[in-house]
Amino acid sequence: MSAAVKRSFASLQIHNYRLYVVGQLTSLAGNWMQIVAELWLILELTGSGTAVGIATALQFLGILLFGVWGGSLADRFDKRRLLIVTQTAMAAPAVALLALSLSGSIEIGLVYGLIALRGLVLAIDNPARQAFVAEIVGRRRIVNAVGINSIIVHSARIAGPALAGALIAFGGVALCFALNALTFGVMIGALALMRTGDLPAPAEHRPAEAIREGLRYVAATRELRLPLILMAVLGTLGFNFPVITPLLARFSFGGEVSAYSLLMAATAVGAITGSVFAGSRERLGPSMVAVGAAGFGVAGTLAAAAPTLPTEMVAMSLIGGTGVIFAASINSGLQLAAAPEMRGRVMALYSVVFLGSTPIGGPLSGWLGEAVSPRASLLVGGLAGLGVALAAVSTLGAPGTGRLRLRTATGSE
Repeated sequence: MSAAVKRSFASLQIHNYRLYVVGQLTSLAGNWMQIVAELWLILELTGSGTAVGIATALQFLGILLFGVWGGSLADRFDKRRLLIVTQTAMAAPAVALLALSLSGSIEIGLVYGLIALRGLVLAIDNPARQAFVAEIVGRRRIVNAVGINSIIVHSARIAGPALAGALIAFGGVALCFALNALTFGVMIGALALMRTGDLPAPAEHRPAEAIREGLRYVAATRELRLPLILMAVLGTLGFNFPVITPLLARFSFGGEVSAYSLLMAATAVGAITGSVFAGSRERLGPSMVAVGAAGFGVAGTLAAAAPTLPTEMVAMSLIGGTGVIFAASINSGLQLAAAPEMRGRVMALYSVVFLGSTPIGGPLSGWLGEAVSPRASLLVGGLAGLGVALAAVSTLGAPGTGRLRLRTATGSE
């Protein structure tokens, strides 16, 4: 095995992280099955791109509204126990959607409500998961673990939609909801089997005071503030794949669920490639933020013009790869720059701007895809990527410097 490959997977030497990877991959694959099934169901019920955009927004509205509070809970409580609670709670909407699908009485309002409920739990679950990874692997392996985490996320984006497409074609969306409900048990089991003695104890603080402290800390720290602003811009205008992809499949490439699954899988294949690249590097800095954003911009522009499904798949693969390089560079930079006792709150703000931007950008992309075409939404995202790349060069540092100047908890650089 080459040295580069060994570096890419170094964090897997840690027992607790191996358990986390197994649980996370299984749970996320199930979650992507459910997302594909929900959005396809809504498109069948309404035929509306705007409705798909609203559904996508509801998935992440909880993070936008309550993500910072969720990060405060992640810093206050034992993250492993907190994740057991959130993973259990997230199984409930899947079970409810299964029951409604089997009963034949499913309505768009009920689907919206259950999606929003899962989004509320996600506001606690996501920042806890982001910060928990750093606790498991330690500061020295954060960049590597972020790369592996990206591989997990996007491997799930291949397996989940591909399996969802087969299940929907075979027996309908109910099968996706049933299997997703079962996958949460794997993550809960992995968390229960971890060696708790290897994990640090949470710090004590009052939630309201801690939230204010976290916001002040980020506002006063340039190494945190500027990357979050860049992530917010590209997250809002560019990272709207759950909305754009079903619209492309439905209105540009024949309307088959197989086209939907292929486009999702192509995006994920590119994302895994980008994740392996990110995980093999010892540090990701402003050069990679700028390169990732610029590549995303070029790929988005190409995707807007791709004439056939195969060429669109290539373009979406490039979008996936460059998008992960950009997001992983931001993510690892934030984790390294944040003081350990503030990391949960900092990563909650990352979740707010990364996922919480979707309630704003998702409906806009859906409306634009319906009123003009899905390709127009891709073009807007591409132009946003190019703009963010220019901003990264001018605000974070010149390309070639290779890293952000990071303050440690003691104030040194």
